[in-house]
Amino acid sequence: MSEQCPETATATLLLVDDEENMLNSLRRVLRNEPYTLLMATSGEKALGLMEEKDVDLVISDARMPGMDGATLLANIQQKWPNCLRILLTGYADISTTVRAINEGHIYRYISKPWDDDELRLIIRQALAYQFTERERQRLEQLTLSQNRQLQELNADLENRVKARTAEIQQVADMLDLAYAELKHSYVTATEVFSSLLNLRLPRDRQTNSRVVELVKAYAQHYQLDEALGRNLSMAAALYNLGKLTWEDSLFNKPSDLLYKNELEQYRRYPELGEGLLMTLEPLRDAAKLIRHHQERWNGSGFPDHLKENQIPLGARLLRLAVDFVELQQGMVLERKLERDEALSLLQKYSGRLYDPQLCERFVSLCQELDLDTVMTDDTILKLDTRRLEPGMILVRDLYAENGTLLLNEGKELDDWLILRLIKFEDSEDASYTLYVRKSQEKTIQ
Repeated sequence: MSEQCPETATATLLLVDDEENMLNSLRRVLRNEPYTLLMATSGEKALGLMEEKDVDLVISDARMPGMDGATLLANIQQKWPNCLRILLTGYADISTTVRAINEGHIYRYISKPWDDDELRLIIRQALAYQFTERERQRLEQLTLSQNRQLQELNADLENRVKARTAEIQQVADMLDLAYAELKHSYVTATEVFSSLLNLRLPRDRQTNSRVVELVKAYAQHYQLDEALGRNLSMAAALYNLGKLTWEDSLFNKPSDLLYKNELEQYRRYPELGEGLLMTLEPLRDAAKLIRHHQERWNGSGFPDHLKENQIPLGARLLRLAVDFVELQQGMVLERKLERDEALSLLQKYSGRLYDPQLCERFVSLCQELDLDTVMTDDTILKLDTRRLEPGMILVRDLYAENGTLLLNEGKELDDWLILRLIKFEDSEDASYTLYVRKSQEKTIQ
């Protein structure tokens, strides 16, 4: 006997025939097979057993009184479609066989008299087929179940990923905001330090605030990169940091009138300024602009004799702003130049001291720009302290008469700040004018 598949070892067979001797013959053929055998002498009894037992395979005679084999197998097919069906038929039962095939969807039919070995082989094949089919259905259901679980897991994973992505984005937005505030705080800190630096400089040599305003105006007008604009503002606030090492007498001499040791000391101030700032990571780029802001387009500047595009763009722009302001303060030539005279001198040295294209843009902007009045934005007002209202936003740094930074650009005014400004004016016997943006909720009548 050949090796049985796992399913056939526990298979239950129902043998149906109205003749006892036929049932005994079938039982004798299968007595050494590992099956559980049930017997029924009619179709009705067979259906009753089917209701009570789990039957894997039915072998039924074709000709039986009452319910014949074809009808029985058709009923079994309708109620227990997974139960295999085999019909035993004689040569004269062709019509019954055809009906069993068509209505009962039988697995096989076996002609009487049968061959015992062939019968046993057919049963084993039928049960092996049944086992394979059940396994296929089980795996198919398992696959469907696993697919559903996988879809649910994917949906859950997608929701988790979306939720996590939203959390990460929220954190990233918060970090971006914090970083932006940090960068702004560095700019504000340099301007505060610049106001302290002014306390060391003579009153008519406190040029930082005007240089800052110029580079900010240029950066905004020509829409410079945000990082470059920020570094320019910090460099403009601290460009003369290296002058802290000077003796007082050196402050009072225009740079064109310096000789020998004085000129050597003067030419070192950009490099000294860079050195004082290089240990501060956020100020390194600004420090580089300070180092090179006295370079010249033709390479005759200092400290590194860079020329043309070797000079950083920010340093070229800072040089223009510094010279424009210092020419008017009498810090370059023996006499102070008027505004238009200073612009004409910049144009004269364009291509030698200054980047020609940059100089043209700078002069054009300065000709249109008036740092003491606001002409192009009707939302900005020029007010004294007693006309200020809470909620207004300061759009220009406010400096005390001694050069100390009082309030930085972007500060929102409130009752307490306005009152402090008024009291500060009274204590200093001074009068301050502020540039503010109109409150969104109020307008000045």
